[in-house]
Amino acid sequence: MMGMPITVEIAGEAPVRLAGDVFDYFALVDQRFSLWKPGSEICAFNRGDIAAGALSADMQEVFTIAGRTKHETDGYFDMRRPDGTIDPSGIVKGWAIRNAARLIAKAGVRDFFVDAGGDIQSAGQNAAGQDWKVGIRNPFNEREIIKVVAPKGRGIATSGSYVRGDHIYDPHRPREKVTDIVSLTVIGPDVLEADRFATAAFAMGKAGIHFIEDQTGLEGYSVDARGIATQTSGFGAYVTS
Repeated sequence: MMGMPITVEIAGEAPVRLAGDVFDYFALVDQRFSLWKPGSEICAFNRGDIAAGALSADMQEVFTIAGRTKHETDGYFDMRRPDGTIDPSGIVKGWAIRNAARLIAKAGVRDFFVDAGGDIQSAGQNAAGQDWKVGIRNPFNEREIIKVVAPKGRGIATSGSYVRGDHIYDPHRPREKVTDIVSLTVIGPDVLEADRFATAAFAMGKAGIHFIEDQTGLEGYSVDARGIATQTSGFGAYVTS
């Protein structure tokens, strides 16, 4: 769904229909924002079939967040592709996960874990009564975990080139690939904040981890092309192993 595996884990009791409602929500997001479905709203907008003023409230919200992110990152996040089309994917995943988490919390569930393509929002504890833990993969060996963190209710997102290839570019130099880093993980107040800044920081290359260091409420962990890891000053507070 949404071109990625999605996992929802709920610890303890929950309404019978809740999991189904969450996956229905992700399906609706996919239908609206997919760049691969000709009938999606974003595809219709890129074709010129829908005017900006006629876009859905969801689309307008995502566009607003994207515009704010562009401003906050000095243009390193830009949903306008070099060919002029609009690609809000760098916002949509974190936004959808955050909204799904809110849907679960609204149902009265305090302990849950939502993972969409490696970007995660958790709350409370797992079924064993322990903090949820997230493994950060070695970008050079996907079977190896190089760090384990406990987000403690915060969101976590990773941007990189090791799974989907060179899909993130520097908007200031769109013809040049980002080659000096291969992975950048961000922990933020929620998964939307983590996701949008992880995308922008990765586009900055090696400078991205220093950008994250300077942001209030964000911590990060990056791995460069030589396999050297760098973490922000507060990241260690979340590391369990």
